[in-house]
Order: sequence, then C-alpha cells, then structure tokens
Amino acid sequence: MFSDIVKNVRVKSPLINVITNFVTVNDCANILLAAGASPCMAYDIREVEDIVSICQGLVINLGSIEDDRAMLLSTKKANEIGIPSVFDPVAAGASRLRNDLCDEFLQNVKFSVIRGNISEIKSLAVGSSTTRGVDASEADEVTEDNLPEIVKMAKTLSEKTGSVIAISGKIDVVADFQKAYVIKNGHPMMAMITGSGCMLTTLIGAYCAANPDKILESAAAAVCMMGICGEYAYQKTIDTDTGTSSFRNYLIDYVSKLDDEMMKERMKVEIY
Repeated sequence: MFSDIVKNVRVKSPLINVITNFVTVNDCANILLAAGASPCMAYDIREVEDIVSICQGLVINLGSIEDDRAMLLSTKKANEIGIPSVFDPVAAGASRLRNDLCDEFLQNVKFSVIRGNISEIKSLAVGSSTTRGVDASEADEVTEDNLPEIVKMAKTLSEKTGSVIAISGKIDVVADFQKAYVIKNGHPMMAMITGSGCMLTTLIGAYCAANPDKILESAAAAVCMMGICGEYAYQKTIDTDTGTSSFRNYLIDYVSKLDDEMMKERMKVEIY
C-alpha cells in the first residue's frame, strides 16, 4: 500500500529543516538519515527563511520553546514556496503559553500535517483535554469503543485547519476531512523512550516532502512504518536481552532497514 511512498524518500533524499526540542534533536536527525532524507537543524531567526527556501520540507516542534518567531517565519516561508510543513504541538493544553502559540500558528499559517498524541490533538480540537505534559493522558486514550468518535474529531479538525491530522498512540488515526487511516502497529516500549513522537513527526516530514502530492497517504505511511519498526525493535531488544537505550537504537536501525517484505508482513491498516 505504501511501498512507493517509502521508496521515494530514498530516491529523492529531500532536505528537511527541523526546529525541534533540544532533548531529541540528534534522534530526529538520525531518523531522517535512516529513512534516506537529509537533515538540517536551522533555528536562528536571521537565517531560517533562507534555509527553508532551499529545503523540500519543514518540521516544527513545540517541545522546547526557544524562539517561536523562527517557527512562524519558517512556516510562512514554507507556505509561500509551497513545500510541506508538519507541526508537532507538544504539550498543547499544558500551559497558556503553548495554547496561545498553537492559536497563533493555526491562525496565521497552514500546516500540511499536524501530529500529536490524543491529548494534544483533543486540546486543539475542543480546547480541553487531560494532558500530562508531553504524554497523553490515559483518560484520553483511543480505544476500539471510542474510535468512531476520535475519527470524527480528526476529520472535523482537518476540515477546520486544512491539515491532515495524525494522532499517535496505541491505536493511530491519520485523517483528512474525508478519509481516515486507522493503524494498529507499534509497541508499548515506544512510549518508554524520549523522542519517539518527535522522531515520528520528523519522519512524516520526510515522507511528505518526497511525496508532496500525497500528504494523507504519506503521513499514514510514516505512522505505519514507525510502528512496524517499533515492533521489530522490540523483538530485537528481547532477543539481545537489552533495554530501552538499545531499543531506541534498534528503532532507528529498522527505519534504515525497512523493505517491502517487512511492510507486508506487519502492516495493520484499516480505512474509515
């Protein structure tokens, strides 16, 4: 289903500027390289517009708020030149500052994809959630019982923002205003390392940059592939009797090793 989307990243090797938090910047750069893309981490307000002008994609992440002006200028430039931009509203709902920044971004620029956990997306969609900072609250968890409601919320938010909405968790939902992919790949150990969400957002940026005419499918492919790689990484961690640090490295390894056979063996995708 997603084979060509994955291959296009390796063929085109898009340059992606990533403004992410200082905790995960190295992992985000490495996940791009593993996927076949090229990372750039330009943050300075004096150069971000010039850098974005030579890129094929942009990712911004609210994890560590250093200079929101650079994020806004970057996205405006991405909109101006017509390249995909991906927004990760980390900890939306946790503070007035983060809520205000999310409102400012959504009022002034258009993102190709907005990717967050269910609590973050719920905060954007309805103005309230039970966020626990960067982690989703158990009270907001996507389940089989509330899945239709979550799909509807994602489609409504997509129609409102003009963005594809990607919700990651035990069950992933990736939707535009008409169609949703429900993805059931991944492993709970992915939540036990810092940066799995940031890496996923960055991977979405690479997939969309290499396939700008297929934003919904590219976002769904990235979410699915990250989940598949998480499953393989967990099995490798068990086989080698290692732990969370090794799991993180194995996760990146499998992104670099991903092929058609691995995808076909593990892919769990439904369309709503």
